[in-house]
Amino acid sequence: MDEVRLGVIGVGGMGTEHVRYLRAGDVKRCVLAAVCDVVPERLVPYRDTVKTFDDSATLIRSGAVDAVLIATPHYDHTLIGIDALQQGLHVLTEKPISAHKADAQRLLAAHTDKSRVFSVMYQMRTMPMYRKLRKLVQDGDLGEIRRVNWIITTWYRTEAYYASGGWRATWKGEGGGVLLNQCPHTLDLLQWICGMPVKLRAWCNFGKYHTIEVEDEANAYFEYANGATGLFSTTTAEAPGTNRFEIAGDRGKVVCENNRITFTRNEVNAREYSDTTDERFMPPEVWNVDVPFSAALTSHANIVQNFVNAILDGEPLVAPAEEGMASIELANAMLYSTFENREVSLPLDADSYEAALKARIAGSQFVKGAVKEGSLDLAGSQP
Repeated sequence: MDEVRLGVIGVGGMGTEHVRYLRAGDVKRCVLAAVCDVVPERLVPYRDTVKTFDDSATLIRSGAVDAVLIATPHYDHTLIGIDALQQGLHVLTEKPISAHKADAQRLLAAHTDKSRVFSVMYQMRTMPMYRKLRKLVQDGDLGEIRRVNWIITTWYRTEAYYASGGWRATWKGEGGGVLLNQCPHTLDLLQWICGMPVKLRAWCNFGKYHTIEVEDEANAYFEYANGATGLFSTTTAEAPGTNRFEIAGDRGKVVCENNRITFTRNEVNAREYSDTTDERFMPPEVWNVDVPFSAALTSHANIVQNFVNAILDGEPLVAPAEEGMASIELANAMLYSTFENREVSLPLDADSYEAALKARIAGSQFVKGAVKEGSLDLAGSQP
């Protein structure tokens, strides 16, 4: 094989963008061979150039594609992903890989043929700023991490946004709000750079600022195995928003904000200094450094190119599907902590969370918009 025939399943908002750059030739050695959507009118623009399907199972079994990119609502990621993997296709799914941990486990369990490439669309892992930040942490330049704070309130969304699709902002159609839709990227980067906490306590507010039934604001406190602590704050209702990621270690503090990394580096280890100095108030001397990083552009096409290269050349994946579990677990744990009004230990009990989610799905309402009857398995992959 010298090129990958790719099918895009779901050509609504994000799927349309994937089609755009694929047709523009932004991904080398990849040809857009087919598109699929349950809404017939969405297929009309493509009928003269690629094969079109109104059913994912038919596309998957058509022989027209080597791989699929799944850009459907969240619950369908699991169902379609399992089907595609079982039929021997390579799979790239939009974030999150599933709406909840139990479904993610079912999806990952279907990846039995490791010759099939399975990746998730975490394109922010290719951003030079976050790659440099991760290297600083992994290389030990910050020493042992003591504190992590991320304020990410730049996900502003309006009532019109939530009205744009009946699946949005419902337990039944999406499985959550800002944590499941906007924050998977942020939560993925948080654990990719700093690791997973061992427990958390969260406070989520449901429909606080919008006429929706899921969370549009979330605040959480984390604890890590080494005793480090973390704070996470997000909402879709703040304007202007803030995006400030701060990591403090015993060798200094790094701040990512306004597309800039600033590193305030202690000349000596803060703990060692505390144990040995005669000073009672004066902290160690510091260096103030602006950390350089590449200005390379980041796009969804970067992940698709990596996916294609992995299929054709065996290139290591930037975002293997197995690593997509962590961001789902963090989001689910924050919601579960709020549901239960208590601290939650990680790893999260997937079955308990699924039961709690299904209780909310049972009472879910389509607050805005409408969805085509039968177009989604709105209850998830299990009854």
